[in-house]
Amino acid sequence: MRGLPASAPYFAGRRRELAQLRADIVGPGLVAAGGKRPERARVLLVVGRPGAGRTELAVKLAREVAAAYPDGQFFLTLTDTDGAPVPVERAARALLRTLAARGPAAARPAVPGQAAGGRTDDDPAAGPVAALRAATAGRRLLLVLDDVGRAEQLSGLLPQAPGSLVVATADGPLPGVADVRPCALGGLDTPASLALIAHTTGGTRLTNDPRAAETLVQELSGHPTALRLAAAWLAAQPRMPLSEAAARLRALPGTPYPPAVPVPPPAPPAAGTDVAPGPTPTEAPGEAAGATAGASAARERATAGHQDAPRRPPAPPELLRAFRAAYGVLPPAAARLLRSLVLAPAGSIDAHVASALVGCAVDAAERALDGLADAALLVRGPVEGLYRVPGCLVPLLRALLEGTDRPQDVRLARARMLERTVRLLESCRLTLAREGGADALPGNVRFTSPAAAAGWLLARRPALMAAARAAVADGELDTLARRLIAALVRALLALPAGGPAPGAEGDPAPAGGTRRPATRADRHALHTLALTVAERRRLPRERAAALINLADLDVEAGRTEEAVTSYRRALEAARAADDSGAEGRVLEAIGGCHLELGDLSRAGDWFGRALALRQGRGELADQARLHARIGAVLTYLGSHGPALREWRAAAGVHRRLGDAASQARALAEAARVQEYAGLPEDALRTCRDALYYARQVGERRLEAAVLLRMADALQHLGDTGGADLQRAAARRLLRAGERPAF
Repeated sequence: MRGLPASAPYFAGRRRELAQLRADIVGPGLVAAGGKRPERARVLLVVGRPGAGRTELAVKLAREVAAAYPDGQFFLTLTDTDGAPVPVERAARALLRTLAARGPAAARPAVPGQAAGGRTDDDPAAGPVAALRAATAGRRLLLVLDDVGRAEQLSGLLPQAPGSLVVATADGPLPGVADVRPCALGGLDTPASLALIAHTTGGTRLTNDPRAAETLVQELSGHPTALRLAAAWLAAQPRMPLSEAAARLRALPGTPYPPAVPVPPPAPPAAGTDVAPGPTPTEAPGEAAGATAGASAARERATAGHQDAPRRPPAPPELLRAFRAAYGVLPPAAARLLRSLVLAPAGSIDAHVASALVGCAVDAAERALDGLADAALLVRGPVEGLYRVPGCLVPLLRALLEGTDRPQDVRLARARMLERTVRLLESCRLTLAREGGADALPGNVRFTSPAAAAGWLLARRPALMAAARAAVADGELDTLARRLIAALVRALLALPAGGPAPGAEGDPAPAGGTRRPATRADRHALHTLALTVAERRRLPRERAAALINLADLDVEAGRTEEAVTSYRRALEAARAADDSGAEGRVLEAIGGCHLELGDLSRAGDWFGRALALRQGRGELADQARLHARIGAVLTYLGSHGPALREWRAAAGVHRRLGDAASQARALAEAARVQEYAGLPEDALRTCRDALYYARQVGERRLEAAVLLRMADALQHLGDTGGADLQRAAARRLLRAGERPAF
């Protein structure tokens, strides 16, 4: 999900189609012509064969009319690189994230469903399609939905606003969407085709042999992508006559590459034997028990997903011939790299991805990618150093990869790519957190500054999320998948809150110090993937940790009641895993949820359970914190005697830990309880003890807070002069603009 991409470097022809689409924008439409008032956005549909230039035409039109849609212009691809349609819910969440970060809140209507506490309709548990309809109501938006595979994808993302415009591209008509007149694209006319070739080769060759140039265009039927491939092929061979080029293209087969020969499954073990498959080199031996089931389950899911995917039309013969010509002149190393690039997640390619896939140096990969882009086999992306494979070439390269490279080599390439991604994410996190460990990393994975690290993470966030999903779906690289998920979560958490929101590069972040909703949605998806791997591999501790993380996100999103249910599920998992550390954390978290909900009695009960467990484990720091939380609950309940005991217990544990500052805070809270209980003399003595420890650590703000608490005790004793002296001493300790520690 991003803003409108840049227009093609050179756009030729399509004047008639552009005029038709502009007329459809201002026309009444079939619904209005029937006397009804339109209730949703106007929809334009551009259809054509693979490589016919549907996306270029849609982007060209969108850029020409963008000024009429001031509330935002967005581009979203609705087909993954493996040909599977993007789920409507995932696409809706991506659009909601970008809408939430687009522009100041005062410049657009309020987003329905957005609470004052920072919760938005992008929360993972909310219905994203319904939330999107509410969020787009009354706005003037421009959406370009590229490569729509199903009618429900388009209908689920339509803004409920007659003033908005949706430009969609698809292989053919979408019968399930009403009031849409498709604009069908054929080949370019001869003048436009010649202009497209001349842009790459120069006009001299075409002028010298115009008849051969027209023959070449006819051989390619004016297919835009085929013309670009042929033009780059001709530019690389300046001595080849156009007539010879046309003859060579005519001689090449226009049929698809043959499918790969399926690899037979391994023979079952002989009767009476008990042979278990060993772990792969990328898996820990303890995980091998779930490997076979995990891999087969992943294959079943992948097969089911492709069966559900709509059948894509085959590449036209002219495109196949042009591709065979361009691919046939590549050196073996470049051809291998090009085939491997279809493994890149979300089709996002940079030098690190290419280097890892084929095992070459990063600078060599940069040169190779630049050469493939010059050959029109790659498209340069919106960010320098990013590339993508043209969508119409992906099936051809995938067939080549499956028919040429061994499956074990492909799996090894994927593993190398994931390993490199993990290292880059770790370097990104260290750089964002300004930790010194980044200096020990190899130079080719270091970032020059936190701004460079943040820019890399934001630009590649969709690809990184796709890499995590693909690694989990693979089923055979679960160890790398778990490492990738953990590294990506840590990197997202290290992003500065004031930077641009992920998925909306260059947009301002929402005000406030809370974690961005977009980051929260990404982390929810990642922890869900981690839960999938843990359950598949039968890893109980990892399963408990994933459930705890998901419950934490419920709390962060303000869904406290749902969080209690999530934490109870996590508690069962922690107990089943015999993980007392996780169990103690969950018990305390449930108490915190009840405290947030105002149920103080239950909060104290859960805190007490957590305290008993921490005492059994001998964890002093956790005991001190829980004594303080129980003391605060009891204070609010008016149980002053038990509350005083808890605060004194907290101070005693802090003394054992040697934490004088925390001991002073606990004693000051105990003094406050004594005041509430009507014991001002005892409160004054306790404040003096707290002041002693505060002065030991030399914290001015802490000492000032204790002095103010002592002034309150003196005020209750009727010593107004002494109280004024303590307040004056506290003011002298604080600098301009400073506040006491509590």
